[in-house]
Amino acid sequence: MTTRAFADGVKRTVSAPAILTGVFLVTYVMAIPLALTLRGMLDGHLGSSLAAGAAADAVNYDWWQEFQSQAAGLGATFSPSVIGFAAPLDNISSVLDARSKIAPVSAVLGAYLLVWTFLSGGIVDRLARQRPTHAHGFFAAGGVFFFRFLRLAAIAGLAYWLLFGVVHRWLFEDLFESITRDVNVERTAFLWRAALYAAFGALLVAVNVLFDYTKIRAVVEDRRSMILALAASARFIVRHRGRVLGLYALNALTFLALMALWAVLAPGAGGAGAPMWVGFAAAQVYLLARLFLKLHFIASQTALFQATLAHAGYTAAPAPAWPESPSAELVQTGG
Repeated sequence: MTTRAFADGVKRTVSAPAILTGVFLVTYVMAIPLALTLRGMLDGHLGSSLAAGAAADAVNYDWWQEFQSQAAGLGATFSPSVIGFAAPLDNISSVLDARSKIAPVSAVLGAYLLVWTFLSGGIVDRLARQRPTHAHGFFAAGGVFFFRFLRLAAIAGLAYWLLFGVVHRWLFEDLFESITRDVNVERTAFLWRAALYAAFGALLVAVNVLFDYTKIRAVVEDRRSMILALAASARFIVRHRGRVLGLYALNALTFLALMALWAVLAPGAGGAGAPMWVGFAAAQVYLLARLFLKLHFIASQTALFQATLAHAGYTAAPAPAWPESPSAELVQTGG
């Protein structure tokens, strides 16, 4: 059933190109203010100097170091980690190390999560129904579940605060220091830290999966109480943990395959002109693939949940209607 849910998730995601396009546009548009602000900072620092031409032709490391030493706020994020494959690695590292975001990025991220909260109801509803719901149906579902998911987001926020604010600090400050206090071999300390990363990552995955299935269960079963939906989802995950973990592993391997492909194909720092636009286009294709996997993640989990609990009434496609044409009427009436 795990592989079937995975394949069904691909089918459902592919059959909803409008959702993928919409999510991509929302992500792109919300990043524009940050991009324009950073562009203004770079333009103000470079001006019409000789360094501007050197920076356009190739990486000017000396200028980059000078800019970083003077930059503050959003400008401080313009580091070598924004180039190519380093960007997703830096994102993963920031999560595992619980690094806080600067205020402008946090504000945009908060707004993006709010928009995603609204879209989530429509996305799950569309992927669960396996048929077009059109704009009115999509946004109606988003509106119905928006405030329910806001309540769920408050619970999720508390859970993630406990993870990053309490558990992470205990693991990597108290426990790690206690374990490695008398360790003299750097490799041993590294292995202990890697083990703690794995433990924290497992907790993060468990919380993430729990809230994913809570959203799915809330939509498919039209639940109003998010606490009861949370409890029901926890029971579902525990009872079907083999299938849930197997599907998550398949999705994770797909994500790792995409990361490996991007590691090979990600463009480096090129000059102005065609190389710059090729690199930009490649980055957009990668972003589109990441969003496709995100939607597929939801679709495959929805498929597994529905197949396991046999919610056929919700997922059933509409009864096929006979084409409204004179020839069809003749066939239908025997004339």
